Amino acid sequence: MDRLLSMRVFERVLAEGSFSAAARALDLSPAVVTRLVADLEEHLGTRLLQRSTRKLSLTDAGEQYLARLHGILQDIDDAEALASTLTQQARGTLRVLAQPVLATHVLAPLVAGFAQRYPDILLDLQVRAFKSPPIEDYDLTIFGAPANFDGDIIARKIVSARAILVASPQYLRAHGSPQSPQDLQRHRFLQLHADTMLPPIARLQRIDAATPPEAFAVRPLLRSNHVDTLLQAALDGAGITGASLELVAAHLAKGTLVHVLPQWMLGELVMYAALPTRKFLPQRTRVFLDYLTEHTQRAVVRASRMD
Repeated sequence: MDRLLSMRVFERVLAEGSFSAAARALDLSPAVVTRLVADLEEHLGTRLLQRSTRKLSLTDAGEQYLARLHGILQDIDDAEALASTLTQQARGTLRVLAQPVLATHVLAPLVAGFAQRYPDILLDLQVRAFKSPPIEDYDLTIFGAPANFDGDIIARKIVSARAILVASPQYLRAHGSPQSPQDLQRHRFLQLHADTMLPPIARLQRIDAATPPEAFAVRPLLRSNHVDTLLQAALDGAGITGASLELVAAHLAKGTLVHVLPQWMLGELVMYAALPTRKFLPQRTRVFLDYLTEHTQRAVVRASRMD
């Protein structure tokens, strides 16, 4: 028995004055209405209605039950309305997990503008490196992956961008700009690598040709598995490093970094937002996803046009 439906039907029968009128109001058949009220009485183990050919009347138990029932059904309606409102309105707390480099260079610069547009949303941002994120614990999980990523998760693609080589203007003034990938061996290279036992090479492919990546020797000045460390070293003039275009878009726009070897790239990277479920997505999650996508894609397009 659907107890809640039976309760609503019982209340409507009394409000309408008959089983047939209640059936019309609820878009149910009279037989179903009769059966639901009978099921409710059987469940309660007492008769709620006195039935006659002329009218319906409440028993003592039915009168007391109906008095309590009004409040119960009103509370349920209020709870459903509140839950629906919170889903449909852009307000509340949005819990986000992000990798450190994305939190610093992509999410943090968007906070002021997002807060101005949606002042009733609190961003609760947790930042840490991860391999297998606890996606179900957060409203959104922001991470970067290669273009061929095929994880068994629900994820929305935010932006796709090339991984490029960059250096500061002061470094290029002091050491010159490489004209070909072979020139990298004569430059100071800031290399992203977790495995220091691998040979010092950069795998580059031409942007304008569908050719596989080629390996070019480099001379590392610094090796690190931490993108921010390499990026800061590049900003300070230490050498040439690789980074995803969306991470360095603002620096390229300001001129604090310069795109090196613009006809070559290290590959393509994609930023994803993973979701715990596709169902009942709160409005605060929807608007943040839209805002994040809009602004990161716009930044990448601007940076691409500067090449």
